[in-house]
Amino acid sequence: MFIQRIYKKTKDKVYTSVVLMENYRDNGKIKHRIISNLSKWDNKLVVEFEKLLKGEKITTLSDLEPSNGKSFGAFQAVIEIAERLGIKQALGNSKQGKLALFQIAGRIISQGSRNFLANEWALDHAQEDLLKLTDFNEDNLYENLDWLAQNQSSIEKKIFDLRYKTEKIKDIFLYDVTSSYLEGNKNELGGYGYNRDKKKGKKQIVVGLMLDSYGYPLTIMVFKGNTNDTQTVSSQLEKLKEVFGIERVIFVGDKGMIKSGQIDQIISDQYKWNYLTTITKQQINTLLKKGTFQLSLFDDNVVEVEGENGERYILRKNKHRAKELEQARESKTGYLKSLVLCQNTYLKEHPRAQVEVAKKKIVQKANSLKLKDISIINSENRTINLAIDEEKVEENCKLDGCYVVKTDAPKEVLDSQTAHDRYKDLSNVEFAFRTMKTAVEEIRPIFVRKEDRTRGHVFVVMLAYMIVKYITDKIDHLGYTRKFAIETLDKIQYIKHKFEGKEIITPPKELSNHQNEILNALNIKLK
Repeated sequence: MFIQRIYKKTKDKVYTSVVLMENYRDNGKIKHRIISNLSKWDNKLVVEFEKLLKGEKITTLSDLEPSNGKSFGAFQAVIEIAERLGIKQALGNSKQGKLALFQIAGRIISQGSRNFLANEWALDHAQEDLLKLTDFNEDNLYENLDWLAQNQSSIEKKIFDLRYKTEKIKDIFLYDVTSSYLEGNKNELGGYGYNRDKKKGKKQIVVGLMLDSYGYPLTIMVFKGNTNDTQTVSSQLEKLKEVFGIERVIFVGDKGMIKSGQIDQIISDQYKWNYLTTITKQQINTLLKKGTFQLSLFDDNVVEVEGENGERYILRKNKHRAKELEQARESKTGYLKSLVLCQNTYLKEHPRAQVEVAKKKIVQKANSLKLKDISIINSENRTINLAIDEEKVEENCKLDGCYVVKTDAPKEVLDSQTAHDRYKDLSNVEFAFRTMKTAVEEIRPIFVRKEDRTRGHVFVVMLAYMIVKYITDKIDHLGYTRKFAIETLDKIQYIKHKFEGKEIITPPKELSNHQNEILNALNIKLK
């Protein structure tokens, strides 16, 4: 080991950096690397330490008193990946940008509250070393959410521009919405609507997420909790054009999202874009009756049929899904039959029990199981009878596993198989929502109240998901879950060596096999 002084000259001043170096061999060649930066040490202390080194009283840092320092492995990985994805550059090097990156790292590694991140988590993690971030508290993190919300569009645009310098942009964009419940009733965006979280009596927000064709988020928007799914589409179209400056779009959404009104807007003179969606079972039946296509065309392989107005219909039958629906229907009818048997036994054992009450329970259960159309329920002599209308069963099950993708995109732009596959890619949005809501980043429940802070919180989660997706994709071949990978890296701590009250901080030289495998998969070297 040896001390080296590095001089940097400017017009008016000379800057000196003092670093601790060591020699190492790489393919038989001797090279040098920095172990630690001693620039903040007093010069007298540097001189004393240098004398010890030259006198060989200290040959390795292990000769000094070692102890575990702050965790930095997962933190460093998050920062480096954020830079690869353009997130770090888009946030900038201001304190607000650093606080935002700190919140993103905290959301990925800890999922703790802002109070916890600022007051406990920060004590054990190396934000001072990795981000040069000091002197902040919980209030600063809440204020940072305001800053993120106010600068979201420009940050998203910078990320978009940086990413697509190296990756060719494609014109297919995937869009879907979800809801996320709130704690308390004071959130400025909170409202009662269709609650996908199954949290009765809780207000919610509606979240719209747009992915690019690679499965990475492009933008996320927050709407009032009572906003209808279709009402969110126009703002996304406008953002694609006005913020990102995209000239050609194939807008992909499910049948509940893209209806006639949204199609009219997508193909209007304002945009002149294309859409890709599916149609309802009722619409399929209508087209079958019209003779636009025939039931026999539904098969494992995709089949395309042209509509009256030039729209394209891509037909397919998923036989595995058809079998699942058949088994589910049989299971439900079996359950209903057992319920009838139980009610008949009860009526027999309790002469004063009312037949109509028992019958009502069975009818209600048939409705909840969606068996009303095929069930014939009547009573005679205090006995309830259930019959299954097999003709209606056959009629209802003819479209099991069948679906139709509808698009107006030209064939030379989007062939049949690609159109089908891009619609199936909507599962990427569903995966993103599941991950953001319940897995690593945990968007819910939301405790903030103000509109900007709600938007800022959701934006942090979206940026965190970009990094999590990158990690997930890179470690897939290892067979590790992203949670295991992040927790494994988070166990990597600096080693501290004390000299005269000062600390020399270095990364550990030995790691576990799991840690080495994950770091290699992510192409990250500890520093």
